[in-house]
Amino acid sequence: MIRQTASRRHFLTRVGAALVPAVVWCGASVASVAATPTMRGGANNYRPGAPIVDRIGGGGFSMRGRVLRAGDGAPLAGRRIQVWAHTTEGHERDAASHGATLTNADGVFVMDMPQIVPAFGQAHGHLAYDAEEDAAFGGGEYETVFLRPLMGSSRDTSLDVDFVLAPR
Repeated sequence: MIRQTASRRHFLTRVGAALVPAVVWCGASVASVAATPTMRGGANNYRPGAPIVDRIGGGGFSMRGRVLRAGDGAPLAGRRIQVWAHTTEGHERDAASHGATLTNADGVFVMDMPQIVPAFGQAHGHLAYDAEEDAAFGGGEYETVFLRPLMGSSRDTSLDVDFVLAPR
């Protein structure tokens, strides 16, 4: 009798241990991905209608990231992202320092631009998903988000910035 109880206990322990990873994995796969909030100062010098371009100026610096849907984290293709910054070639208020790009099928965007240099003491970029601007490209169903990410160092040659967009 004791042997049978130990056997049953052993069986239940092993089955329970086997199920825990499955339960954890299932829970992780349905976890909600939170939307990216707009950052203070992100909209500074925003220029509606910035053209879609392959790169801004002479290039040499890479601004890249992904655009995902809040909730399930699915990549969003064809979303219009505007990029601008204070660079070695111009100020963030200059039209030539602004450009836009569209995300690919994986929600990825890349903008080659001149090296970002410190403005107001900080090396930073500006990026925007503007629902009104995106509507012209078949989008516009997500909340507008303006970002102003800081670089780790003014010598960095790239900046990775992700957007998680909430439905309007």
